Amino acid sequence: MDLKIVILDGYTLNPGDLSWAPFEQFGHIEVHDHTTSGDVIHRARNADVLVVNKVILNEHIIQALPNLKAICVTATGMNNIDLKAAKKLNIPVSNVAGYGTESVAQHVFALILHFTNHVALHGKAVSNNAWSAQPHFSFSVKPMTELAGKTIGIYGFGNIGKSVARISKAFGMVVLVNSSVSQENRDVDAFVPLRSIFQKSDFISLHAQLTPENQGIVNLELLSQMKPEAILINTGRGGLINEKDMEIALKRGYLSAAALDVLNQEPPPADHPFFSVPNVVITPHNAWATKEARQRLLSMAADQLKNIVG
Repeated sequence: MDLKIVILDGYTLNPGDLSWAPFEQFGHIEVHDHTTSGDVIHRARNADVLVVNKVILNEHIIQALPNLKAICVTATGMNNIDLKAAKKLNIPVSNVAGYGTESVAQHVFALILHFTNHVALHGKAVSNNAWSAQPHFSFSVKPMTELAGKTIGIYGFGNIGKSVARISKAFGMVVLVNSSVSQENRDVDAFVPLRSIFQKSDFISLHAQLTPENQGIVNLELLSQMKPEAILINTGRGGLINEKDMEIALKRGYLSAAALDVLNQEPPPADHPFFSVPNVVITPHNAWATKEARQRLLSMAADQLKNIVG
């Protein structure tokens, strides 16, 4: 096989700590860390295969690439590809699912433990000699919270939601899941309406796919139902949250804090209002990005391509 494979935005998948070898079996690869919309056609003009993550391939671009035989998306979502245009030209499009399940679930608990154990806060205090100045063998800058017996509500019960439920039970938590239909799952204590999750949970974790029906579903009305000490975690899709309503809810004390790995606009503007809200922790959409998950993604994407090109 001697295909020309152009990787248009490879940096987030492989910033340099992985090998592109799984793709090299198909021919020559050309790797670009980033590609602007104006450079796509120039860089992809002679490509047999395009590997993209977030680069947009619209109808105009796809039609301008006469050699294109396949598009490989190194992500689950394919909303950046004009699938109708690709189908019209008989260009198969592959995507990858399930590569980051455990990594995202792990990140959920990294965010939860940030608020319950205050590791960074205590570590900084120790570095500033606060412990050395104590007459006691132990001290706390801020009270810590035990997870056992606390309730976590999960919105979205796919693979990641199920993994979060499993870990929650290991901590001894009560698990509520939003679902209109009860399912058989040993890690779930009850399937309840979404409103009940917001009313009863100490922690709420969002994992639903974003659809037109649930765009901005986490709004002021729903947030006002939360316990004032509760914490909301979003490692799903930024669009699930009405950000203006979230800002208001946090300032009014409807919830204690929010931990967000995703936002409506990514990267966010430098003056994003959440940056000035003290009880918000934001990570840069990297819950999925452990080295192990990225390696799985790269290998699975290459396998998908193999299925296409034989």
